[in-house]
Amino acid sequence: MIKQTILVTLTALAISSCNNSDNKTMTSQTTTENQTIQDSTSGYATVNGLKMYYEIHGQGKPLILIHGGGSTIQTNFEKIIPLLSKNRKVIAVELQAHGRTSDRNADLTFEQDADDIVALLKHLNIDKADFFGFSNGGTTTIQIAIRHPEIVDKMILGSALAKRNGVPDWFWGFMAQAKLENMPAQLKDGYKKVAADTNGLQVMHDRDANRMVNFKDIPDEQIKAITVPTLIIIGDKDVITPEHALELHRQIANSEFAIIPGGHGQYIGEITTITPDFKESDLVVPMLEKFLDKKPTK
Repeated sequence: MIKQTILVTLTALAISSCNNSDNKTMTSQTTTENQTIQDSTSGYATVNGLKMYYEIHGQGKPLILIHGGGSTIQTNFEKIIPLLSKNRKVIAVELQAHGRTSDRNADLTFEQDADDIVALLKHLNIDKADFFGFSNGGTTTIQIAIRHPEIVDKMILGSALAKRNGVPDWFWGFMAQAKLENMPAQLKDGYKKVAADTNGLQVMHDRDANRMVNFKDIPDEQIKAITVPTLIIIGDKDVITPEHALELHRQIANSEFAIIPGGHGQYIGEITTITPDFKESDLVVPMLEKFLDKKPTK
């Protein structure tokens, strides 16, 4: 079960149909423990043939949250959005076929996900932002820094994969045998809670499984060309190996590296990692904020 949970968060198992307009669909005020009330909005934008869903929480400098495979905004980031949005504008997105965003008649690629996010930000009139990508979202964030460096101020890579040797050997054989029925219940429920068309679950599973089976290394020269300040995070019981994360740290010149106790995404309260003894104080939000608030050195 642990292997399947890790696998699914690196792949994806969700699809949704979207609203037919680009208008914002919700304006509300939310409150959580230890947080003041803040305005939140959500909506859809026409992006490269998709109806892409997004949420905006808080005010200040934009921070873009990019989820992992099989996930929605809530299943990955529900625990940290209220904390991060106290001091900045948090923009969370759902990618092709995930959650509330529609599918297109094309295979998933990390490069296309990167281009879709940048197109969404242009739609929202955002010229520059910080980025935090988790799992598959971390790989997408790397592609944003490679393909669209002008829009990236700082980036955080949470359990991101850049090379096939960045995970244990069992991962690839396990991935080739991926089946929808093995998807963790928390991710199935999270998808069904928001998807307009739950019949898309199998489509999402198959697209993401195919993407991971055919995963190709990001060339060293592209990684070494990244110059934006970068924070690399993994868990000490992560599927991403410490050696891989350390190699990313060595290749990205302007980077920091941290290993946090816990499993894949436990440091942000990813839904499959929540246990009865969960505490908000275990999350890495203070570390993220310290990195994001750090002034550039001259």
